[in-house]
Amino acid sequence: MKNVFTSLCCIGLLLSLTSFVSAADQTWTGKISDSMCGDDHAKMIAAHSGASKMTDRDCALACTKAGGKYVFVMGGSGKVYNIANQDLAALQTHAGHTVRLTGEMKGDTITVSKIAMPAPEKT
Repeated sequence: MKNVFTSLCCIGLLLSLTSFVSAADQTWTGKISDSMCGDDHAKMIAAHSGASKMTDRDCALACTKAGGKYVFVMGGSGKVYNIANQDLAALQTHAGHTVRLTGEMKGDTITVSKIAMPAPEKT
C-alpha cells in the first residue's frame, strides 16, 4: 500500500510540474512587423512608393535591414511586442504576414518558440 501511495504522489508531482512548464508558452494571432513601423506601414510605404508598390512584407524586411527589429503586433488590440530572439529564421520568412505565434511573454517582450500561418477560414 505504501508503494502505491508513493507512486501516486510521484505521478501527481510530475503532472503538476509538466503543467507548470508548459504554461509558460502561449499562442497568439497577429502580424510580424518591424520596430520602425510598428502596427502601421502606411507612412513608410507612402514615402517609398515610386514606380512599384511596397507591401507590408517589403516594408518590414527593408526596415529590419536598415537596423529595425522584428516585432509582433497583437491581432485585435494592435499592441506591439518586442521579440527577444531576433535571429529566429522564421521571423524573416513570415515578415509582414498574419501568423500564429507561440512563445513566452515577459512584460512587453516575447521569446518565440514557433511561428505558423493560421489555418484558412472555411467558407
